[in-house]
Amino acid sequence: MKEYRLKCLSLFTLIFMFSINTYAAPAITGTPKIVFPKHLLDWPSEIKGVKPTLTEPTANRLNDLHGQIGQCDLVLSTAGNYHMALREAWKDYLDKFAESLKIKTWYYTTSPPISPKQISNKTVQFGNLKLNCVPQVAVGPKKLIKKLVSMSVTDGEPVKILKNYGNVILVKKGNPKKIKGVWDLGRADVTLVTPNPKLEPGSFGNFSGSIYNIAKNDPNPPKGESAEKLFNSIFNSNQGECGGEKKKCNWVSGKRIMHREQPWAINSGAADAGVIFYHLALYFTRAFPDKFEIVPLGGTIDKPKPLEGNKVGVLQAVRIKGSWTPNQKKAQDELIKTFESEKFTKILKKHGIRRP
Repeated sequence: MKEYRLKCLSLFTLIFMFSINTYAAPAITGTPKIVFPKHLLDWPSEIKGVKPTLTEPTANRLNDLHGQIGQCDLVLSTAGNYHMALREAWKDYLDKFAESLKIKTWYYTTSPPISPKQISNKTVQFGNLKLNCVPQVAVGPKKLIKKLVSMSVTDGEPVKILKNYGNVILVKKGNPKKIKGVWDLGRADVTLVTPNPKLEPGSFGNFSGSIYNIAKNDPNPPKGESAEKLFNSIFNSNQGECGGEKKKCNWVSGKRIMHREQPWAINSGAADAGVIFYHLALYFTRAFPDKFEIVPLGGTIDKPKPLEGNKVGVLQAVRIKGSWTPNQKKAQDELIKTFESEKFTKILKKHGIRRP
């Protein structure tokens, strides 16, 4: 009985701590100016030495690849923010199982989570290419997985596969605006880039909520400042038409894929800073060491320790029901095992991610 009371007390303490350290941010009434690239960052390619190639990052984005693909051996639909770690795990997976399970036609999407519609409509489209295959496995945050469960398309229990280190501020190399923390994001001379609040509401809510809650939990806010004032100065000025001849924008957003658009906006000068997952910012600084740097929101660049209010995310993987062949079912099971493996743990650590 004593042990039971202690457990209950501990649970109550955790719930109480959570309730006083996490706050609902004010309603957002403003709209961001939408910015989009005329010239893209030249992202490192995962495929080397193939000829001929039609890849040209500033213009040719699948417009000259026309077709339709079906009868896939393996498909994964996943939130894309850990793509740098997934790439390594996927290669290791194929090295082990491609031959024995006859995996020849496969793909995985590393976009904002699209699995509910992808499963329902049995397709996803890129440019002039249609991929008409249902994923065997889906990965996403808890809210997305709960939606899939409610659709009765999942098979078995979801598996928690990774946990991030919260968010940081990404800035241009040299940090020309001398941004030191969330309070600087409300300055009149600073433009913040976020995910599109309508098309990427999960990431947008995570990043904007972190700004508000970090400020709300700060025991020593700047004189005359408050979390509400900071939040409203960024998001509730209704500046969708700012820029040009008008005053500088406080808030801009991309159109669809935040982990490509936010670094582009900062590099191009369309924004001065973006709040984003630590591991994504780490990837950007490694891919483009002369273009970006990180401003920590708790801990250091090498040893992040999220401040109170800095939202930490967890991704889950789940099997999707289907009329799978024996090889497809085996491929599905082995992919889940790969996500649970010690090898994947090591890959995650290398890229600034951890286990739940």
